Amino acid sequence: MGSRRGAETAESRDEGIRYLALQQNRCYRPPDFPGRLRFPRLWSHNISIRFGDILRVETSGGIQASLAGRYATALFDLARESAAIPAVSASLGTLKAALAESADLVALTASPLLSRDAAAKGIAGVAAHLKLDALSQKFLGVLAANRRLDQLGPVIAAFEALAANHRGEASADVTSAHPLEKAQVAALTAKLKARVGRDVAVNLKVDPSLLGGLVVKIGSQMIDSSIKTRLNTLASAMKG
Repeated sequence: MGSRRGAETAESRDEGIRYLALQQNRCYRPPDFPGRLRFPRLWSHNISIRFGDILRVETSGGIQASLAGRYATALFDLARESAAIPAVSASLGTLKAALAESADLVALTASPLLSRDAAAKGIAGVAAHLKLDALSQKFLGVLAANRRLDQLGPVIAAFEALAANHRGEASADVTSAHPLEKAQVAALTAKLKARVGRDVAVNLKVDPSLLGGLVVKIGSQMIDSSIKTRLNTLASAMKG
């Protein structure tokens, strides 16, 4: 019984690698999307997604520890081999912005009620509408086929970190209570560069619950100057 459970755990852990070994020239032709989301004419035509080449996964330290990290590493590996890192990075940036702006797109990627076919049809339409590059479109089709569209956000973040490292940059996740202005981002980037000794790619996030201040994470280091944390620390001290 224990060996069986261990085998199942290993199988789940390796999913990000195994799912990429799809037979070449296999095509996926989902039926019409049954739902109604507010994207203009995204499902007005039949879309065929070709799950082409086998993607080779490399070891990437901590990123490989998560399922999203393994998917991102596989995508990055093929993008590098195809000299398509800039194109994929741009497409994922576009997709990231769309996720931040559209509740309908978030619902499409997160809903457990949609079938594989419906999710594949929907995300293919979104990809075409956003004019994503061919490799990114195929990758989204694979995520949909494996019911892993809910991992899209973490996959994008992991790919951004891999791309930054490839460019010789450090990757910093910066969370603020309110959107930062361009001048603030530039000043923060300069300070982070001085701290780590190389260029820094900044990934911005907004979390109103912080109330104020910033939370900056670079690798395993975290700098938390948020008002939320200060208040929590103060509350804990007063209890003591």
